[in-house]
Amino acid sequence: MAMIKIDEQRCKGCGLCTIACPHKLLSLCDKINNQGYTPARISSADKCTGCALCGEICPDVAIAVFK
Repeated sequence: MAMIKIDEQRCKGCGLCTIACPHKLLSLCDKINNQGYTPARISSADKCTGCALCGEICPDVAIAVFK
């Protein structure tokens, strides 16, 4: 089972990961981080296949995918 870790303080809320996820499991949350951005969050971690496309496209290296 794959596991995704999102560093909410590093995420700038660009939304590229939400587009890259083939299962549409990522979205931007409503809360604001210390930098004033709305970071990404995963809705159903148990449905993640571990493809790591979200981590590859993240320009801030805020997403790590573990298998």
